[in-house]
Amino acid sequence: MKKIFPDGFLIGGATASFQFEGGFGEDGHLPSSHDYETNGSPEHPRHHTMKLPDGTIVKPESSFIDAQDVPMDAEPVFLDDEYYPSHKAVDFYHHYKEDIKLMAEAGFNVYRFSISWSRIFPTGEEEQPNEAGLAFYDKVLTELEKYQIQPLITICHDEMPMPLALKYDGWNSRKVIDLYVKYAKVLFERFGKRCKYWLTFNEINAVRGFGPTGVHKASGLDRYQAAHNMFVASAKTVKMGHEMMPGSMFSTMYALSTVYPASCKPEDVFHVQQQLRENWYFVDTMGRGAYPSYANAILQHHGIDFDQLDITDEDRKILKEGQLDFISFSYYRSNTVKAGDKWFNVGGSPNPYLETTPWGWGVDPLGLRYTMNMVYDRIQKPIFIVENGMGAIDEPDENGYVEDDYRIKYMNDHLLAMTEAINNDGVECLGYTMWGPIDLVSLSTGEMKKRYGIIYVDMDDLGNGSLKRIPKKSFAWMKEVIASRGEKLVK
Repeated sequence: MKKIFPDGFLIGGATASFQFEGGFGEDGHLPSSHDYETNGSPEHPRHHTMKLPDGTIVKPESSFIDAQDVPMDAEPVFLDDEYYPSHKAVDFYHHYKEDIKLMAEAGFNVYRFSISWSRIFPTGEEEQPNEAGLAFYDKVLTELEKYQIQPLITICHDEMPMPLALKYDGWNSRKVIDLYVKYAKVLFERFGKRCKYWLTFNEINAVRGFGPTGVHKASGLDRYQAAHNMFVASAKTVKMGHEMMPGSMFSTMYALSTVYPASCKPEDVFHVQQQLRENWYFVDTMGRGAYPSYANAILQHHGIDFDQLDITDEDRKILKEGQLDFISFSYYRSNTVKAGDKWFNVGGSPNPYLETTPWGWGVDPLGLRYTMNMVYDRIQKPIFIVENGMGAIDEPDENGYVEDDYRIKYMNDHLLAMTEAINNDGVECLGYTMWGPIDLVSLSTGEMKKRYGIIYVDMDDLGNGSLKRIPKKSFAWMKEVIASRGEKLVK
């Protein structure tokens, strides 16, 4: 059987507003929680840096704020000696026409992007949305329609208006549920006739400080109460979206880079099962519409009991009514774990049988096929791979051209594994969007040198450069693969 893409298959690229968009402070935009995150590197993790009105500087060593004494009503400011890469990113805000044209030239028929919440509701609590922010995304959608590229919109990609994070302790407060649903309703009213596919949250299982949750305290109860409130917000939004936009399809995105047992020792195998439940907890609850039987066991690993969560009968009802239509996830790598290893959401120890990227991520195409099968077998709903790619150090020539054969091999092998899951294993897959088709700022380190794109952007780690876009060797390769519907993939 030829390993080709099925009829109607969506293939393209994915970005996040705070890593790609730029336009900080323009047209009514106010800071989001990610706008306070500095650049970094593998040796120096990025952090949130802010100065409070009383002059106190909050600059924790961890990647996300965990300070217990940040006032909820604080109005922090940026420090002049820090670099915040989200403010400029690669300036899609002013290059969107050029960038979408390049996506079209590559043959994309779908583009996943996120809307910046603080561009629509700058503080999160305005009575009316910011028209200038809505108008920007109208223009983006118009360009996509010009080239017949379907939008896949992420409503909340790891961020929220900073005032909500500070005033309400982020998603720890049920107040934020209503504010999120109000925000989503505005998007549906404005863009609902122009977009079929929606993601309510990004990598919701990676519940981390000022990441998806917006909280600045990192106790187990905080994280999992925040997660529950996000479940409820998603379910309410899905139910509302189905009513407002018949035929629309909804998912939430999960980080599902998988883990294997470090050995065939039964204790290691059992530990992997328990470890994977850290992710299934999120997928099962939202994909099936109810908390799984093992929920309390998961929470006990974080020092709390399930009955400590504030969950109402109405919450349980809406979880059932607003369950997801499909399951979307990111896949980049696999790792190994063994009995006694610390529990975590994603990660683990390197696999000695795999090659690694310069950032130590194991390259495992078969792991993608394995993950696709696990998800589809378990939930039995269509899946969508909405992030996959290789972060690498590209070396452009004097003209800015990059011969990235390593990226071509990575993508070829992963796309081939994907088609095998579809054609040989019977997995129903709606589409695939590679991560960062145009170079953008890395989330994990805040670097530009960790590049994912098939299009090079002339910008360094501190924002210096012309921002010129230059297709790499992988661009021409990707164009051929899409035009051939996958027949150009090399086994």
